[in-house]
Amino acid sequence: MPKLPGNSPMLGRHGHALTSLAAINRLEAPEKEAIYAGLLPGRLLQLLQLDPATLCNPSQERLVQVIAPEGLSFARIEVRARPEDTDVVFFAELSDTQFHQMELAFCIICDPSAPRFAVDVNEAGAVNYFSSNGRNLPEELRAMQAGLFPHQTRRGLRMFGEFFALAERFTDRLGMEMIVAEPLSYDNAIRYERYGFDYLTGKRLMLEIDREFQPGGKLYQRLDGSSPFRMPGMELTVRGRSWAIHDGILDEPWDEIRIYKMIGVDAGLNTFPGRQFEEHH
Repeated sequence: MPKLPGNSPMLGRHGHALTSLAAINRLEAPEKEAIYAGLLPGRLLQLLQLDPATLCNPSQERLVQVIAPEGLSFARIEVRARPEDTDVVFFAELSDTQFHQMELAFCIICDPSAPRFAVDVNEAGAVNYFSSNGRNLPEELRAMQAGLFPHQTRRGLRMFGEFFALAERFTDRLGMEMIVAEPLSYDNAIRYERYGFDYLTGKRLMLEIDREFQPGGKLYQRLDGSSPFRMPGMELTVRGRSWAIHDGILDEPWDEIRIYKMIGVDAGLNTFPGRQFEEHH
């Protein structure tokens, strides 16, 4: 049974219980898409003037694509400002785990009117798969100076909280008790902490990062101005630390960080209690 107040089990239109993405994906397309469209923040629908029933704008252009193949425990929701756009405004990817948990694999929400930074390709112009295939240092520097975090091509719309509340209720309605994720960067991990996540793996590293960025620590000492991403003072903010870590300041790669949230439970973690707050993008 659902744990969140006012939540009810998810039922198909014939009244049968839906307890997995695979079960939703077996439904006919209109019903399946309507369920997944329920994960879109209301402010996003307003911004793009989307009709919640048709997912079309006033010009009757369909801006939402739901990819949820029958036979798979996987769903991807893509929203674009215009049908012909390459870039998405909203992108979420969910999958069931073998342990009846929800995995939030990706979530991107960005402002289509904001300047774009080509941090998603390397300097030769090839897709870099979140910097695993080379970086684009000039674009990264521009993005950092514009106040963005690593991997952000555009500033965000500050809708993740709204999306996550919907995703948690969605997960709860399926009878699942846990959401798992893998933060792509240090700032992602800190952001997830704010939404009540704890660590399956990586808490030791997060606490070590905070300790070593304190005055006298080895990461603090590595902020020596040897690159624009390693300037003194960057230890004070989530964004500064995240760019330094993205630049390879750690002794180990940023990898194998796994986090989880129990439905309706806030783990109360804060692995960077002394941070200076700045405007988030």
